[in-house]
Amino acid sequence: MKHIVKDKDTPEFDKWKALDDYEWKKTYDDLVNPEKKEVKDSLMKEQGYICCYCERRLTDDDSHIEHFNPQSNNAVDTLDYTNMLCSCQDQLEKGEHRNCGNSKGNWFDEDLLISPLDWDCEGHFAYTADGKIHPANESDDAATMTIEKLKLDIGILNDFRKKAIEPFLYEGLDEKEFSRFVNGYLKKNSYGMFGEFWTTINYIFMELQT
Repeated sequence: MKHIVKDKDTPEFDKWKALDDYEWKKTYDDLVNPEKKEVKDSLMKEQGYICCYCERRLTDDDSHIEHFNPQSNNAVDTLDYTNMLCSCQDQLEKGEHRNCGNSKGNWFDEDLLISPLDWDCEGHFAYTADGKIHPANESDDAATMTIEKLKLDIGILNDFRKKAIEPFLYEGLDEKEFSRFVNGYLKKNSYGMFGEFWTTINYIFMELQT
């Protein structure tokens, strides 16, 4: 889970929200294109086009707007951009519940659900070379519950992370070349995209070697 810094770029959405008055209190159900697409595009851009939870690549067809504190909570402003993220959509493993936002559903516990908006969210998780994810601290109940509820440890996600790690295990690079390779991966590319499973690569090849 990579820390997300909110960087809203939604002028049309803001104008649409400003039309709200006592006769029509807008909700998320009223949000349609082009304003809805603008919101989703802004969320994807600020996340570097990776899922807010598992860090798979986001595409227009495999993504949805996720309310971190769910819309089912009557206290939530469903049009609050600061509560919106972009999560992957497709089911990865048949016969299992969907992962990430679709697995989380309406579950929310502010003490047990780690938010990608928290500055220290990355430090709650550890990764191994076989692609598996674990709480960085065994006594971290929030990390354990977050992994469980978002299904961040299902087999196919572990396989995807392992495949992302494999190119960094190539032994033909000297120390400087390897450093450039890792640092290059951790930067956004010319399209504003982060590499998939950013925190996995950062943890294994940066944090554990410093």
